[in-house]
Amino acid sequence: MIAHRGHPRGPALLSRRRRWLTYLTLGGLWTTGALWLVLRYGFQDAGEFGATPHPLQPWALRAHALFAFGTLWLGGGLWAVHVAPNWRRRHRRNSGIVSVAVMLLLVGSGYLLYYVADERWRLATSTLHWVLGLAALVPFLVHLFRGRIHRDHDQRPR
Repeated sequence: MIAHRGHPRGPALLSRRRRWLTYLTLGGLWTTGALWLVLRYGFQDAGEFGATPHPLQPWALRAHALFAFGTLWLGGGLWAVHVAPNWRRRHRRNSGIVSVAVMLLLVGSGYLLYYVADERWRLATSTLHWVLGLAALVPFLVHLFRGRIHRDHDQRPR
């Protein structure tokens, strides 16, 4: 499942199938989280007893949870075939550290939102989770495109 280009000790790249599964899972996770935010803060109706949630809001949250579970499963596989081998090779370590750290913070804050019922911390945890979630796109894209830039540079004729 690992594709090596160039030198056999080069970066441990993901197979096409695993790469697209990663894009689909992380893209679904990000999109459903952003959709929930839009529905939650942009499309509430004024009801008789205050604001009422959009009817699709719970479904967006359920889809987000489904993609979150998929991301946890995917993360274990990525750790074994991509993160650990590239850590030893020092390949894109800085952007990888930031990406993994952001994901761990999102997992932790997601856990707190789901399992901790203390309302005093709920708003702060929720805000942290969605700010980090929206921002998580940046380190992922930096990690992705830095690798492509390095691969394109390494494949040029000398």
